[in-house]
Amino acid sequence: MRITTHAGPTRRITIEFLYLDRSRCTRCQQTDAGLEEALAEVARELGETGIEVDVRKIHVRTEEQARTLGFVSSPTIRIDGRDIAPDIHETACASCSCGCETEGVACRVWTYQGQEYDAPPKDLIVDAIRQAVSNPGSGPVETVGPQTDVPDNLKRFFAAKRRADASAACCG
Repeated sequence: MRITTHAGPTRRITIEFLYLDRSRCTRCQQTDAGLEEALAEVARELGETGIEVDVRKIHVRTEEQARTLGFVSSPTIRIDGRDIAPDIHETACASCSCGCETEGVACRVWTYQGQEYDAPPKDLIVDAIRQAVSNPGSGPVETVGPQTDVPDNLKRFFAAKRRADASAACCG
């Protein structure tokens, strides 16, 4: 998605939405929907100020890809390489744990204004976009790039996915 309506010089911000399973995980689905709502809310003001937005939706399919992307929890939203929520907490995700090989999968919980949410509130995303626009290079947490290992939760997810794919009898 590109949002541009300003005739003058533009500046670009990149928003990445990284996720494990948008087809089944309600947290990933709700995060995607919240991102779309937030973009719709700020589209006009971004266009008027000459900000071009590149949105990249990245389905993280392997441990190696997670390692390369510096991906530590699903779902994640980054703006210009910075996670919009510095504190990463996870809880058991019922929609990702189908009762067989993926039992015990945890997905991200978002904290905003002292409350926890299963998906980032639209206002959290809007605030993060506006902060990135008004203070380029600032933001909660900078991505450090490729990492040497992935968190145990992601290792469990990918191991379970490999087993499920091999058996082809689990989780529909």
